[in-house]
Amino acid sequence: MSTNNRPFIIGITGGSASGKTLFLTRLMEQFDTDDICLLSQDNYYRPKEHQTKDENGIENFDLPGAIDDVAFAADVEKLRSGEIVTREEYTFNNSDKIPNLLHFYPKKILVVEGIFVFHFPEVAKLLDLKIFIDAQDKIKLKRRIKRDNEERGYDLQDVMYRWKYHVKPTYEEFIRPHKRSCDIVIPNNQHFEKGLQVIVSYLKSHA
Repeated sequence: MSTNNRPFIIGITGGSASGKTLFLTRLMEQFDTDDICLLSQDNYYRPKEHQTKDENGIENFDLPGAIDDVAFAADVEKLRSGEIVTREEYTFNNSDKIPNLLHFYPKKILVVEGIFVFHFPEVAKLLDLKIFIDAQDKIKLKRRIKRDNEERGYDLQDVMYRWKYHVKPTYEEFIRPHKRSCDIVIPNNQHFEKGLQVIVSYLKSHA
């Protein structure tokens, strides 16, 4: 554990479809499961009926208000204090999927990820290291089309609408500005292996 037996807390953000999920998977693989815990903002979305709708009546899941930031910050603080966190999995309104009950345990390293982890001050103040995963818009859009169709059942028209009116404006206003204040920016247009190894080496020597 880090100073005062608190976990070393890493915040990882980036635009939608910047490749955070794959980066996180590879990062977690580099550590023993007894040493690292991953808490994702994705499981803190408010119910669909509580989401803000745009002028066309479409729910906008890409606004900070879409996330229960109070619960998210409280759970980060619980893990930081050595408490176990239990949370129901968010299924992205997929009625065919039965949500799992997720359990998160205090570990030496705590990874907190999501598009708003730096935007929420009550979360950002708890972070020891801030990492920004960066990618070009055209690459993020291609990844988003593939992911939203395969995992969330959105058709192309829906994906393109949300990208233009929800995803891109949110990135420009709430996510990209934090890139300047991050400790490390990892380009992920094609691969992130070198950046990953830097992070892994740093964590193994400092956490």
